[in-house]
Amino acid sequence: MSAAGSPDGEVFSTAVELRWRASPLTRSIATCAAVAIACALLTGRAELVAFAAPLLGVLCSLGWQRPVPTVEVHGYPGLQRCFESEQVRVTVSATADDGGVVGLDCSVVPGMEIEAVGGTEKAGSRATVTVQAPRWGRYPIRATVRALGRGGLLEGTGVADAAQVCVFPVAPPQSTAIPRTDLPDRLGTHLTRHVGPGVEYADIRPYVPGDQLRTVNWPVSARRGTLHVTERVTDRAADVVVLLDTYPQPPGPATAATERTARGAAQVVQSALRYGDRAGLVALGGRTTRWLGADIGQRQFYRILDTMLGAADTFENATGTLAPRPAVPPGAIVIAFSTMLETEFALALIDLRKRGHAVVAVDVLEGCPIDGDHDPLVNRMWGLQRSFMYRDMATVGVDIVGWPGTATLEQAMVLVPDHRVGARR
Repeated sequence: MSAAGSPDGEVFSTAVELRWRASPLTRSIATCAAVAIACALLTGRAELVAFAAPLLGVLCSLGWQRPVPTVEVHGYPGLQRCFESEQVRVTVSATADDGGVVGLDCSVVPGMEIEAVGGTEKAGSRATVTVQAPRWGRYPIRATVRALGRGGLLEGTGVADAAQVCVFPVAPPQSTAIPRTDLPDRLGTHLTRHVGPGVEYADIRPYVPGDQLRTVNWPVSARRGTLHVTERVTDRAADVVVLLDTYPQPPGPATAATERTARGAAQVVQSALRYGDRAGLVALGGRTTRWLGADIGQRQFYRILDTMLGAADTFENATGTLAPRPAVPPGAIVIAFSTMLETEFALALIDLRKRGHAVVAVDVLEGCPIDGDHDPLVNRMWGLQRSFMYRDMATVGVDIVGWPGTATLEQAMVLVPDHRVGARR
């Protein structure tokens, strides 16, 4: 899928809170006046004060000068979208309400590279930069402004976020198979064991009143002397909802493991939409939940990525630690990505299973979450605790599969058991 960034986005404007101090001109005038007065005192020549009088008058005029200006920074586009290691261009400008010249410098947070491609113009203090980031996330473009006020006697400086760049994770091109379970009665591309409209052969049976004539198998009917029809296996569609763990993680391996959380979610959503399924997202973290209802189409892919990063206003907000019922359609397949360290997230999985959904949790944490050197017994105890959790969650119907760093997501999903009714019989 191509990048979702658009050069014709909206302009984002924000006011800058300036910190005012004496300008270089004011400090120079004060220094010259102080030197003149000091020389007059040291030499006893009062006429030297005449040299300091105009300078002191300029400093005293600070009280009746016009008010300090208000500065705004503008980012165009205000919200830029791109994929990892992709360059995008953002234009930043700064203006003062009194029409004065504003100095402008653009910077980014660590992890993003910035390069200026346009100089600063005198009218409006405008600069164009290109940015790129090797890792997904939200990156602000910060503008440092400098303005003069009170007739040039004061200098104000301030920093504000002029624009936001949302870097989407790059999903691997491999398709991820969904868990094998009973699908809703809706035409799609997933082959099932149910007889109905389709192209895959299932069986041949005698004709009964009500069968369509186009299903009659004429060669078999001619050999057996009675009408027989061909039954075919129907193809159905699925509703796939990705459950994302956005709870704060302890520093160390758990924090590093969240790198694959967004990549796995993007890969599952991309695969579902590619096969014509409906896909949605629920991000659980703390007391606020972001969610986007299941839908189809390429635009849904970008809306889900926006919801994942909390960038646009296309998603819904909910309170509580459980997945909202409108966010998960009946019969939907829930695929969760988590380190499985948060108890509230595990309770949300159990609640979804009680609602009748097929729930699969992908454990992105590999090894012990304790960073640094420790006794090998800790690793063994952690492995036992992890295996007990897998067993207990499987007892209530929540399947957990490990996703080690040496395997791909589609290889890890192969371990999900078959929960179809026909397979159990």
